Amino acid sequence: MGARLTDSSMYAHLWGTPETRALFEETGRVQSWLDILVALARAQADLGIIPRHAADAVAEHARVELLDLDHVAEETRRTSHSTLGLIRGLQQVLPEQAREHVYFGATVQDLTDTWFGIVMREVGSLLWEDLRSVEAVLLQLASLHRDTVMAGRTHGQPGAPVTFGFKAAGWADEIRRHIERLHQGRDRWAVGQLGGAVGALGFFEGDGQELRRRFCRHLRLADPGISWLTARDRLAEFAGVLAMICGTLARVGADVYELQRPEIGELREPAPPGGVSSITMPHKRNPENSEHLDTLARLARGNAGILLEGMVQQHERDGRGWKAEWVALPEICLLTARAVRTAHDLLAGLEVDPDAMAANVTRHGDRLASERVLAALSERLGKHQAQAVLQDVLREQGAGADLAAALQERGLATQEEIRTWVRRSAVGTACRMVDDVVRRGRRAREQEPQTWR
Repeated sequence: MGARLTDSSMYAHLWGTPETRALFEETGRVQSWLDILVALARAQADLGIIPRHAADAVAEHARVELLDLDHVAEETRRTSHSTLGLIRGLQQVLPEQAREHVYFGATVQDLTDTWFGIVMREVGSLLWEDLRSVEAVLLQLASLHRDTVMAGRTHGQPGAPVTFGFKAAGWADEIRRHIERLHQGRDRWAVGQLGGAVGALGFFEGDGQELRRRFCRHLRLADPGISWLTARDRLAEFAGVLAMICGTLARVGADVYELQRPEIGELREPAPPGGVSSITMPHKRNPENSEHLDTLARLARGNAGILLEGMVQQHERDGRGWKAEWVALPEICLLTARAVRTAHDLLAGLEVDPDAMAANVTRHGDRLASERVLAALSERLGKHQAQAVLQDVLREQGAGADLAAALQERGLATQEEIRTWVRRSAVGTACRMVDDVVRRGRRAREQEPQTWR
């Protein structure tokens, strides 16, 4: 049982996914570190730096279930060194002739930064697949509700008509850009690290660069070309993309949250079987998932900020920002994975009420057509004069203003003209933009690879 709420057996499902937790929990992380040591030993054996039998022994015994993790933890505390406990734990299970060849010439940062490269690859792959699932749901919603008219709102107030398909298409288009960002960043992020003491690979003399290339190849990571011990832009960029993904999903959640209010009643979250919103007010159906997307995005932005600050480091190694990454990178990965999965569940079961949308449009009356009326009057009076006239009418008659009657009374238009203005292109080109987004999104999905790796 973890001390942090996010590790709780009761609440961990709110802050991560099973796949990401498997990456970051202790056994998963330690096994990944051991796999990195195996790759290092094999690359060194390829170049004759260590004996082949030693590399084979490391590969055979570098399994987390063989290690005494309590001993590893005790040695870590006793030595005050980040990975010496792991080295000694592995040495315990190795044959004597292989023990001196473990972690040969490498440093803590070679291990942990290479793990970061693996993490960004694995998490990026998971997010790629889940975001494409979210996009598929949104494209379907956009097509289904292409012509479902609803009130468009600005500053929280009814403005002019749009369609729900237009809203969903806007969400889908933003998700598509995040999918593209993941694709564009993959080769920058999924890199290894082998720098030694100060990044110059001095321990290995002339074999250093070739060793690094082989080391990275064994792990299916790209060779960075130069050590990046204090160049932390990769992590900052990756975290920035994840925070942006969470921000988009929080925006979607905010719309659902607001439109679920009974006074509006246009959308409803799916109600899970057995779910209880309130134990004191049984009538309530709280927008739990919508608001949780906002919570996750706040935490993601906070951790992205820590990783961005980590770009400011000194000289060839600086533990201050680098060690903060050990906490912040797993956190933002867990949070983002949970946000994407939550958004998918929310949208896949979203209840859309076209009747409520239509009723709200009717309730707001001709006021929702004020943009079209303004455009038509502008042809007669000039744009700014027409704006002044409409503002006068609305100021005089208040929220219940009857635009048609007021303009007819002033001799500015007949009722038939006003009805024509209101009917003409009521939602502008919203439906055509929906078609463009859906067509573009589906084409991209057909042309791109089905996996991020």
